[in-house]
Amino acid sequence: MDRMDVTEEFAGIQLPGHLHTPQSLQYAQDFQFREGDVVIVTFPKSGTTWMQEILTLIYSKGDPAIAKSVPNWVRAPWLEHTYFKDTLKDEEGPRIITTHLPSDTLAPALQKSKAKVIYIVRNPKDVAVSFYYFHKMAKFLPETGSFPEFLECFLEGKEFSADKKTQNKLYYGSWFDHVKGWYGQKKNLDIIYLTYENMHKDLRRSIKKVCGFLGCPMYSEEVDKVEQHCRFSVMSQNVMVNYTLIPTEILDHEKSKFMRKGVVGDWKNHLTEEQNENFNRIYKEKMSDCDLQIDWSLN
Repeated sequence: MDRMDVTEEFAGIQLPGHLHTPQSLQYAQDFQFREGDVVIVTFPKSGTTWMQEILTLIYSKGDPAIAKSVPNWVRAPWLEHTYFKDTLKDEEGPRIITTHLPSDTLAPALQKSKAKVIYIVRNPKDVAVSFYYFHKMAKFLPETGSFPEFLECFLEGKEFSADKKTQNKLYYGSWFDHVKGWYGQKKNLDIIYLTYENMHKDLRRSIKKVCGFLGCPMYSEEVDKVEQHCRFSVMSQNVMVNYTLIPTEILDHEKSKFMRKGVVGDWKNHLTEEQNENFNRIYKEKMSDCDLQIDWSLN
């Protein structure tokens, strides 16, 4: 498939060339946000698809028709991807835009606009596990080796190359840098921070919080519909959401599902006691200057 083995470097991070080109990345950096735009920002595997679906249902007042008939990457296209320019509809009303890019790339443009930003953070232990399995299925991402190898690379923001002889930066950069960068924009942007874990604890409350942020009030029965449609069990069966429409040559669902578990605390099934202690040590060091609260489990 096209550019599957190409790596693009941009803003200090590496990105898969299958989805990104120098032209698409420059377009993203130069993009003019406008009032009414809603920008979903995440590090990979942190609840992006979930929020795309929530926003779709909020703006349709709970009617799932569009969510069942239009792929989510069309409803909420990725700013930095090659197809974005031709996909984003330049029409009246809210435009839902998705991105994994770091704050220093987009914050200046967002500060000049009246766009609203929704940042979702997920505990990095679960992110590492989910990202590992995504590497297994995504043919445009490098081979990962074993989970202990991948975990080490995740913590350091680096990964082994395919020949295991050299190291490169982890695609999409460091979780720590991404989270701290965007969290540091809380005084500069019209931004709301949500956690994957709180969405699990009380999805309804999270939906209503987003509605309040967007200035989009909903009747109780409309919230009921959003909540029902945006449960993992429902989304994972929706072909417009679960990425089974993507060819096997790009995403191999035999190796792992795109929507694999959607739970909190799966890291406990993967990290040894020693790995967990090392993770905690590195987390404490790297997040010492950030007051963001993380839930590691729902127990």
